Order: sequence, then structure tokens, then C-alpha cells
Amino acid sequence: MADEHVHGTGRILGFGLRGRCPRCGEGRLFEGLLTVIDRCPACGLGFGEHDAGDGPAVAMIFVLGFGVVGLAWVLEVLLMPPLWVHAAVWIPVTLAGSIALLRPLKELTIAAQYRFRAVDEPTLPGGS
Repeated sequence: MADEHVHGTGRILGFGLRGRCPRCGEGRLFEGLLTVIDRCPACGLGFGEHDAGDGPAVAMIFVLGFGVVGLAWVLEVLLMPPLWVHAAVWIPVTLAGSIALLRPLKELTIAAQYRFRAVDEPTLPGGS
């Protein structure tokens, strides 16, 4: 079956990063903050087989952890503040960074799954 919604990899990933359906670029990808919708309202693409899993969370931990630890080290070397200052600065930065990074990483993962694996893959025995 020919797909009328054929786009290049960069465009598909761009649709994903904007929170749009990776096939048509029109329908939304999320309901709420992180809940993936069942079907695209514009083209009907089912997202049941597109599970981001823990990949986005692991990537966020690595990116955010590297950044926060590096910046905390710089703050410590330059100013040597008391520990309560580190807690007051880095706890909110970590929470805000987690919220800011998780959704785009999840969007990118779902778009990459759409682009690099078959959408109509049969479910394997055992449900996996």
C-alpha cells in the first residue's frame, strides 16, 4: 500500500520535535504533558506500536546530569558556596530541566521509531 504521506528523515524528526504526527505533520502527538494519543486525528496513524519506553528518560538523565554536575562543579570552584546554596540552586534547575527535556526527547523517539521501523509490525507472541 502506497503511503501518500512520504517525507524525508529530517522532516519526520522535525514533525516529532514539534509534537506533531510524524506521518502527516498535522495531528498532535500528545494528550496532556506526556500521554501519547492512540491515533492521529488528521491521518489516523495508530501510535499503539510506538512506545518510547525508558529511552527518553535515560537520555535526559545523561544530558541533564552532565550539565548540572558540570555547572555545580564550576560554581563550587569559583565561589565555594555553602551546601544549602547548591541545594537551593540545583534542585529547581534539575526539576525544571527534567520537565523541559522529557517531552521533546519522547517526541523525537516516537518520530524516529516511525521513520526507522515498520509501523505495521506484527505483535510477537507474548505481547512483545
